[in-house]
Amino acid sequence: MTTHPAPTISPEQTAVEQELLDTVLASFDKTEDPRLKQLMQALTRHLHNFLREVRLTEEEWNTGIEFLTAAGHITDDKRQEFVLLSDVLGASMQTIAINNPAHTGTAPATEATVFGPFFVQDAPEIPIGGDIAGGAHGQPCWVEGTVTDTDGNPLPGARIEVWEADEDGFYDVQYTDDRVAGRAHLYADHEGKYAFWALTPTPYPIPHDGPVGKMLEAVGRSPVRASHLHFMVTAEGQRTLVTHIFVKGDPQIEIGDSVFGVKDSLVKHFDTQAPGTPTPDGRNLNNQTWTRTRFDITLAPAKI
Repeated sequence: MTTHPAPTISPEQTAVEQELLDTVLASFDKTEDPRLKQLMQALTRHLHNFLREVRLTEEEWNTGIEFLTAAGHITDDKRQEFVLLSDVLGASMQTIAINNPAHTGTAPATEATVFGPFFVQDAPEIPIGGDIAGGAHGQPCWVEGTVTDTDGNPLPGARIEVWEADEDGFYDVQYTDDRVAGRAHLYADHEGKYAFWALTPTPYPIPHDGPVGKMLEAVGRSPVRASHLHFMVTAEGQRTLVTHIFVKGDPQIEIGDSVFGVKDSLVKHFDTQAPGTPTPDGRNLNNQTWTRTRFDITLAPAKI
């Protein structure tokens, strides 16, 4: 797409454009909900400023409408193209940053990151030490840690939701056979401790066969996400944490995560264990290699 040089705008043209913007802004003046009024007027102001700054052509406007229409058509109950769009534009991470301010007590709260489009309600429950794989293929990985508040107090019964892709880079919902794999929930014990078997995370591309993928290709960006394992952790009186952990040494971290989700505090060692190394729970892995990692989770108070 050709970049247009900045044109000279006459005072008369500027006045016409400003008058239109003022008229649209005034159309929201009678909005009863003050927050809704603020949102609509700010959105309108920024949208018009964008249109005027880049001097959007009618052809480009039509292309944008076609893009949004295509995103709507490809979205269904298992795929949310608008979440992908938000993610790759950094809007998801910016919203998370705004809504999860840093909080410290004895220990800083665990940092949040993107939710992603593949969470599913009502994942199966597993006991501590259970396996979330559900038949998904990949290298076994032992994950353990504690859940505490920012003053270091354990949070017994904290609910821990976990989900991830298989070694081929697909989540269960991306298959057509209604499988449930690579996801589960469990509860921390009376000391706030948890542990489970998962799969060692591997890099994978976000779905890029739709309009968001075409946009990334057009601007020369990779759709690949750094290797990660998703968590959502809830406990009474604490702020819900949506986050994930990343694999230290994964080259994709340096190349760049396609949704800007990596934070240094969330990069963890996944230590490879030689075949035959005893597992923490005595599980027989049939002479496979496996990995283990530790992720201690600190939840911020619900109101700060």
